[in-house]
Amino acid sequence: MVDQIRKGNVSNKSFSRKGWKFICDNFRIQTGYWWDNEQLKSRYVTLKKLYSNVNLLLDHPDFKLDEITGSVTATDEAWDRYIKEHPDAETVRSTGCPIYNQLRTIFAEPRAHEEINGSVKDNYVIPSPSYPAVKLEELSPSESEKCADVSSRKRGRKGIENAIARGILEMAAASKLRAEAINKFNGRFSITDCVGALDELEGIDDRVYFAALDLFVNRCARETFLTLGVEKRLTWLQRKCLTLTNARI
Repeated sequence: MVDQIRKGNVSNKSFSRKGWKFICDNFRIQTGYWWDNEQLKSRYVTLKKLYSNVNLLLDHPDFKLDEITGSVTATDEAWDRYIKEHPDAETVRSTGCPIYNQLRTIFAEPRAHEEINGSVKDNYVIPSPSYPAVKLEELSPSESEKCADVSSRKRGRKGIENAIARGILEMAAASKLRAEAINKFNGRFSITDCVGALDELEGIDDRVYFAALDLFVNRCARETFLTLGVEKRLTWLQRKCLTLTNARI
């Protein structure tokens, strides 16, 4: 993303089509995730919405942001009143916004990168945490050129670089954790495990055995079967199969 900002592949709201293509290709190389443009744009919009929600919340004097942890604190009464009108704030209440400062760098500050015929188009230099914003129109031509050069190369870009990199890494990490959690959850009570446990049962007849295979299509049934003690599994299966047989009759 930073490289695309430097090349000018940006539009008023985010990045140009060329910029998004480059970002998507680089994201695949760096993370191994095959996200398309729309997925990355969706995450970008999600981050922007999160920033807007937190910003709106912090406009109220009852809420304070911890700059270090990103947690937002207020009384329970203040939270309850606010969440009643803004349900999306429930997430901020429980998890805070650890990347708020990075989001502020991305979304709150104008990108004054565009130059036309060697002159800066916008009147303002991108502000950064270390340097105040300065109106270029108030400076002499030589000072304006120097200020524009410094701001575009050192001030704005470095802040945006760190912020966007952090945001993308957060998205990749969150996606990886979700995928791992889903795989782990789905693998806990697999059909393979159930069939293995079924084969170990003594005294099970073919009718109950094959009925159990049909039953194991249901994940809740698999979880119940494997959670039960070994001595209770056959009785449970017989009762479940009897119930299924009666239901079909």
